[in-house]
Amino acid sequence: MVAGVNHFLNPQFYYGLIPNYLPFPECINYLSGVAELIFGFFALFAKTEKIGGLGILLLLILFIPAHVYFIQIGSCINGGLCVAQWIGWVRLVVIHPLLLIWAWQITGLKRL
Repeated sequence: MVAGVNHFLNPQFYYGLIPNYLPFPECINYLSGVAELIFGFFALFAKTEKIGGLGILLLLILFIPAHVYFIQIGSCINGGLCVAQWIGWVRLVVIHPLLLIWAWQITGLKRL
């Protein structure tokens, strides 16, 4: 939910992370922020955590191209986030799958 709020407080941070082949980066940024807030809120409560988990899972899947794009551009955005290339890979190959597993678990659905 903190990241969702940050989409509104610091939108410029996210524009460089949105692949340049996608149209309307401003709209994508704000819709992502709204979705993160809504699904994060749903994940807080037992009655709605399944919906929250499914929504977070969907968002994480939709964000994979942004992680790949960040690696493709050298893990550095002009005037923005710049990290070592290996950090971009760790984010994609380690952290993102762990978040996907977490989101799947809070859905309460059976394991695959």
